[in-house]
Amino acid sequence: MHLVMQSDDLPKTIQKFKRHTAKYIIELLKKKNIKTILEQLAFYKKAHKKDSQHQLWQEGYQPKLIQSDKMMREKIEYIHNNPIKRGYVDEDWHWRYSSTRDYMGLEGLIDIERFI
Repeated sequence: MHLVMQSDDLPKTIQKFKRHTAKYIIELLKKKNIKTILEQLAFYKKAHKKDSQHQLWQEGYQPKLIQSDKMMREKIEYIHNNPIKRGYVDEDWHWRYSSTRDYMGLEGLIDIERFI
């Protein structure tokens, strides 16, 4: 997953985000009885992780300090083009979870603050 975010305490914010989303997704998988994915998440759980039976997110993150408007545009463009590059969609705005839709004046799935 790629995202652009701002925080006074980035490590803590990322930790909270991962904890909240992992809990929600795992609960949903259990509710829908999607055993195959749950088994995979259990299999790939790190041995030292004692607080959960599953591991949804990779450990760590790779933050990049955005130092200019040009760099911000490059990062946003990279994020918008990633689903095309991966072969998931033909047009960036076809990806339901992309902020491209917001930049085009279409309704997106999450609220964002547009940069440009």
